[in-house]
Amino acid sequence: MRQDPKLGFCSSCLVFLFDHITMMMIVLLLIFFTEDTAMAQQNNNTNTNTTQVNVGVVLDVNNEFGKIWLSCISMALSDFYTNSHDYKTRLLLNIRDSKRDVVAAAAAALDLIKNVQVQAIIGPENSMQTNFVIDLGNKSQVPILSFSATSPSLTSSIRTPYFFRGVTNDSSQIGAIAALIKAFGWREAVPIYVDNEFEFGQGVIPYLTDTLQAIDTRVPYRSVISPMASDDQIVEELYKLMTMQTKVFIVHMLPSLGSRIFAKAKQIGMMEEGFVWIVTDGLAGFFDTFEQSVIDSMQGVIGVRPYVPRTKKLESFRVRWKKKFQQENPNIVDAKLNIFGLLAYDVTVALAMAVEKSGVGNFRFDKQITNNVSTDLEAIGVSENGQNLVKALSSTRFRGLTGDYSFVDGQLHSLAFQIVNVNGYGTRGIGFWTPDKRVLMRKLMNSSTSNNNNNNNNNNNSASKPNLGPIIWPGDSVSVPKGWEIPTNQKKLQVGVPVNIGAIGFVKVKFDTETNKSTVTGYSIDVFDAVMKIMPYAVTYEYIPFALPDGTSAGSYDDLVYQVYLGKFDAVVGDTTIVANRSRNVDFTLPYTESGVSMVVPIKDNEKKNAWVFLKPLTWELWVTSACFFVFIGFVVWVLEHRINEDFRGPIEYQVGTSFWFSFSTVVFSQRERVISNLGRFVVIVWFFVVLILTQSYTASLSSHLTVQQLTPTITNVRELIERGENVGYPKGSFVLGLVKQLGFNKNKLIEYNSLEQCDEYFKKGSAKGGIAAAFDEVPYMRRFIVQYCSKYTMTEPTF
Repeated sequence: MRQDPKLGFCSSCLVFLFDHITMMMIVLLLIFFTEDTAMAQQNNNTNTNTTQVNVGVVLDVNNEFGKIWLSCISMALSDFYTNSHDYKTRLLLNIRDSKRDVVAAAAAALDLIKNVQVQAIIGPENSMQTNFVIDLGNKSQVPILSFSATSPSLTSSIRTPYFFRGVTNDSSQIGAIAALIKAFGWREAVPIYVDNEFEFGQGVIPYLTDTLQAIDTRVPYRSVISPMASDDQIVEELYKLMTMQTKVFIVHMLPSLGSRIFAKAKQIGMMEEGFVWIVTDGLAGFFDTFEQSVIDSMQGVIGVRPYVPRTKKLESFRVRWKKKFQQENPNIVDAKLNIFGLLAYDVTVALAMAVEKSGVGNFRFDKQITNNVSTDLEAIGVSENGQNLVKALSSTRFRGLTGDYSFVDGQLHSLAFQIVNVNGYGTRGIGFWTPDKRVLMRKLMNSSTSNNNNNNNNNNNSASKPNLGPIIWPGDSVSVPKGWEIPTNQKKLQVGVPVNIGAIGFVKVKFDTETNKSTVTGYSIDVFDAVMKIMPYAVTYEYIPFALPDGTSAGSYDDLVYQVYLGKFDAVVGDTTIVANRSRNVDFTLPYTESGVSMVVPIKDNEKKNAWVFLKPLTWELWVTSACFFVFIGFVVWVLEHRINEDFRGPIEYQVGTSFWFSFSTVVFSQRERVISNLGRFVVIVWFFVVLILTQSYTASLSSHLTVQQLTPTITNVRELIERGENVGYPKGSFVLGLVKQLGFNKNKLIEYNSLEQCDEYFKKGSAKGGIAAAFDEVPYMRRFIVQYCSKYTMTEPTF
């Protein structure tokens, strides 16, 4: 067979190319092998030059969350040292199991400090365990770093200098909750928390109560639930809350108990329209890890949690962590990372950086321990590097998974808080709150933008519509709940009112004999009703007359007020004066009328006046002086005018009469004679002004004599009444009786009256005929008395 030369050439070429490619691949493999060997040798050399630093970790390693957090700590070291080849220190984790027990956690920490001589301890996981471990850290000068102990009771940089909290304090989120409540105008709120001071519960409640009181929000009840409460006990407490008027609840607890409470709340109908549920980060921080059944039971809930910005670094870590955790824990299905895992990562990075800053070569304890008993407290040494490590931790700053990370006085620098709303299959962000600006914001702004818009934020928060995104409330409602409802079984306030005929203007009680009911009206009642209408929550009440079965008063005002102290009345509304003896037993509102006691006396009867009363405005000297001036002005005008003015000529008798007539007629400006000379005109003008002043003064003085002088009281002071032995009146059942006695009146000179009409009758009789010469009563009644009898009586000073 003939062979094609072209095919032979191509085959030779292919063989040649294949040989060369094979040789190149062998060379590349040798190069990569050489580089890997060199890198491995370099790493070995690096490892031999680094110092291993023992660090303790105390967590519940058998708990799912404990395993999640432990994996985050391990990844933090792996990631950190991968990017920090030049570091001369390496943290070596010594893990101990806290077994979810306070004693076990303390024993684990003691073992780490005494036998392992760790330079720092990460953990434990809750505040109660941390409270014990902190004392061990202070004694041995070993820093304790916690990423999950949130109780405010642990906060004290002076008492606990070796404690570093790598998580926001529970009390730091209270401002965000208060801003929410203030923005929506709710005036009452009920906290629901765990009956445990350190683990997660009571420590934050004093801060919450004080903050709510600062914005005029009452806390009418505190719901405390045991962490070991059964479902029946939870339902019983929820039913108690359901029957209350307040519908705003603040839940502060961990998911283990919180999820059960919301499941039961939904079951009994407390997740319907009209209810408001606000949860702290104890629950809100785990929203992303809840199963759908838990999310379904929390529809409409508002949560407050620390804000973690989304970054590429964070998303990359989530992916890597999920893959690593699933490989290490195949039995845990669909584990989800929460914010405490991110904080565990950051606090580990902070510790690694601080250990490097503190230097190498002094990771020792000043007391060598030879006793192997791990619980011997006397054998604990003191870390020589403790103080340096504390300084290094305090100055450490970096950008972590949760954002800017640093410690201020041993506490994590406060993060911004995100306000989220549970809706549908998860949560939805509706706004933010920052500790530095302390205002609600729909979008988180940087410092410059926040400063420029700070005033706008304040205005928005003070407005009826807060600066937040749309919210879906419980019951799929978009309307803001008012925060209260009138419960069907609410007990009405028993408001006592006085039965006093003399207080008709203030309180009037009318009894209906057919229905056996009473109707209460009056000024005091109107004021009280108006106040109750503008209350931000409903208060049902009924007026109960303080009366005997026959409709008469059951006692004095002191007796009425004392019924509040005895608990028979919840309040008293009426013309009740604030006096010292009453204030010892009850509290009073601010007064809504003028207070004080005044004396009323009759006015002198000046109807029988002297016929010459018109002469009283001017003294006799002034009358004589005025007459002389009239004669003098007439004479002067005659002298100046009679030679050139025909009106002033004629017989001497006519000239004298004309001159005097001209002078006196100027009083009413009715003179007929003309004045021709300029000098005479000047004299007349001056005289016109004098006459005008004289007539006006006379008119005013005469009016005073005819009117004001009629208001002269018959008696001007108390001493005059006592000296003359006059009878005085006082209202029946009033504290005025005691005041009158203190003024020095004899008991047999005191006469009580039941009404203003009866008081007038006593005045008409007079003291000599068994009546009264003066009456003492409270200022509002006396003013009403004078208005009713304005022409007969007047009030005198002083007011007692």
